[in-house]
Amino acid sequence: MFVMLGNMIKRDHFDSITEKLPGDVHDVAKVAEQGLFTLTKRSGKGPWLEDGSELKPCWSKTNFDEIDESKGFITFSLTNGPEYHVSQIADAVVVTRQLQGTLVLPDIRGSKPGDEKKFEDIYDVDKFIKSLDGVVKVVRDLPDEISIRSLAVVKVPNRVTEDHIVETIRPIFQAKGNIRLATYFPSVNMRKSAQKSNLDLVACLGMFGTLELQPDVNEVVDSMAERLRYFSRKSSGQFIAVDLRVDLLEHKGCHESGSSGRKSCYSAQEIAVFLRKLGFDKDTTIYLTQSRWDSSLGVLKDIFPKTYTKETIMPADKKAKFLESENSEFEKVIDFYLCSQSDVFVPAISGLFYANVAGKRIASGKNQILVPADVSSSSASAADFISPYVLKKNHLAHTCFC
Repeated sequence: MFVMLGNMIKRDHFDSITEKLPGDVHDVAKVAEQGLFTLTKRSGKGPWLEDGSELKPCWSKTNFDEIDESKGFITFSLTNGPEYHVSQIADAVVVTRQLQGTLVLPDIRGSKPGDEKKFEDIYDVDKFIKSLDGVVKVVRDLPDEISIRSLAVVKVPNRVTEDHIVETIRPIFQAKGNIRLATYFPSVNMRKSAQKSNLDLVACLGMFGTLELQPDVNEVVDSMAERLRYFSRKSSGQFIAVDLRVDLLEHKGCHESGSSGRKSCYSAQEIAVFLRKLGFDKDTTIYLTQSRWDSSLGVLKDIFPKTYTKETIMPADKKAKFLESENSEFEKVIDFYLCSQSDVFVPAISGLFYANVAGKRIASGKNQILVPADVSSSSASAADFISPYVLKKNHLAHTCFC
């Protein structure tokens, strides 16, 4: 898994905050005037900004023709964490729709051998099936007479195209009758397409309209968010979530800037300096995705004493189940959804986690995604470091939501 993540870190550097904006506009205030992005200062201490309005889905089930009789079963697994799950679901739904197949509810496989869970251990099955009603047929299990070992495995590139389905996947499906999909990620590309199509709308539904946490997991996430907001009483209940994982910072991909010359990872010390220079005060509450406390995080806690990892803020009666092992699927899910709900999100590491958390935040109007950088001015504004996914509206979510 580290090889995969390392490759993603190397290939997907943060977009430059200073790269040319549409119409040669460089000043954030001018961008706001042109309607690309609106900034509203929150009342209270610190550089907090108001959330935007929650967006409405562009897709509707009336966009889709009725499905015909199923031509075979399509299976797949969710792997490597929720930032992958949303993309894997989108691709599986698109392929199933195009092939007029029946989608089998996936299992969930972690990065360690034997780390397997049922879909319903993490996600709401009824919501998932209902969300796809009339778009693709979904069953909970393969029929007993079909062995999963007999299925042809088909590799599917993330954000699969109609041409790839027709030329590569359909012939195998027609020959075998039932297939198993294996999504791979040749690059991290979450930018919106130039043109909309019905295929894009199916992908949007799959990515943003199907997955909800099952009640027990959702309760843990909500209780942790509530505790963080309690600690943030002096900041009107607002908190920052930082995706900072020490094991990835030590990976060689974090030390290679590539041809762009831009950094793709930031350390605890660099994040602490970045946030302080933007004007966040010492009472600011920070949640880190790091699984367990590490001594290297001490410099961040020195500057922001209210810095926590999940082991500190998770309800005691939930730890046995949800902190069962480091880097478990439960922990990854908690991180993903807390980062999606926080008032500010700071991706210290570039990659798919950043990209797909950004998508969920854009959909819900939580636009304060601050991309780290070396801050030279003591009067820097948080608005200068808003993610290009938001500032330039170039994320796939802006295709999916109106």
